[in-house]
Amino acid sequence: MRQPRRPCGAGSRPRAVSLTQEDLRVDGRSCEDYRCAEVETGVVSNTSGSARVQLGHTDILVGVKAEMGTPKLEKPDEGYLEFFVDWEGLASTSVCNPASEASVDNGLAAALGCPYRTGEHSLWQARLRSALRGLPWEGASEQPGRSWLLEAASLPAQELLLASSSSSASATPEFEGRGGDDLGTEIASTLYRIFSSRSSVDLQSLCISPREHCWVLYVDVLLLECGGNLFDAISLAVKAALFNTRIPKVRVLEDEEGSKDIELSDDPYDCMQLSVENVPCIVTLCKIGCRHVVDATLQEEACSLASLLVAVTSSGVVTCMRKVGKGSLDPESIFEMMETGKRVGKVQHTTLQDILHKEESLGPRRQKVGFLG
Repeated sequence: MRQPRRPCGAGSRPRAVSLTQEDLRVDGRSCEDYRCAEVETGVVSNTSGSARVQLGHTDILVGVKAEMGTPKLEKPDEGYLEFFVDWEGLASTSVCNPASEASVDNGLAAALGCPYRTGEHSLWQARLRSALRGLPWEGASEQPGRSWLLEAASLPAQELLLASSSSSASATPEFEGRGGDDLGTEIASTLYRIFSSRSSVDLQSLCISPREHCWVLYVDVLLLECGGNLFDAISLAVKAALFNTRIPKVRVLEDEEGSKDIELSDDPYDCMQLSVENVPCIVTLCKIGCRHVVDATLQEEACSLASLLVAVTSSGVVTCMRKVGKGSLDPESIFEMMETGKRVGKVQHTTLQDILHKEESLGPRRQKVGFLG
């Protein structure tokens, strides 16, 4: 897998390596310090739950949409999660060329931080062109499985184009071609591995009627800006979005003939909230010289040949681990990095939970900034 990297200058690489050996980094942090993180939930109105996380210059938006589906054959009494990772956007050269409809459509999609998937042109073009003209969208409701984070159809076209040129993750060359494809696949596969454990999320609570109906949570991860340490920021955003997710309560009614009808509550406050207590957070540890650092910047990642991704629960239990990069790690380094990951991960959980509960306690009084704010 090709991780996006920014070349390290000839003078900055030795300096970064030498400072790391003294438990110091170029930006003044110690090896186990994270950058300042900003977390906000409920930023997208037409979702079941959403969250935005800014970790340094890394900006992630996650939206969750709950839809009814059929349980998987091997797990008839459980619901499940589906992950999509989107980084597609418009490079700055394409933003200035409105002659191409495809470029304009993709640019607006990037401006709104929404996924644009091949083969879904008709619905998208109707809404995007309405947005371009500053007109309200008139058309059929979105179909299941469609991308759905597009909510600002009345935004002025000029504002949308400006946002697309500054917020698009793929405006950098590292995401062009197969580099972005490989990265998106790796992020999605890592999330599937983390949430494949029943201890992460109570999937049985998502079952409505065994073998017949269940809730499917579509989790869209949007990379708005890449400034290093993507996996950690994404895991924080996914956990925050799941915490913010509200699923309508359902009643299964059975008539005398044995047929079942499903009745959804129309009360917005009559809903179910997922427990995210056991959802792991990812801690990425980059080996630089003889030491390792957490929350590496792009420059620090370029100085590292190998990294270790450790998924840690709030109690310090490691549920998933994988090595990234072409370099090798000796057993002693792996053990030390795991111990650091567990120690740092527990702190991350505590801090995130405090933020989420404090934000939830504010209720309607909370001032929402929004991901375009």
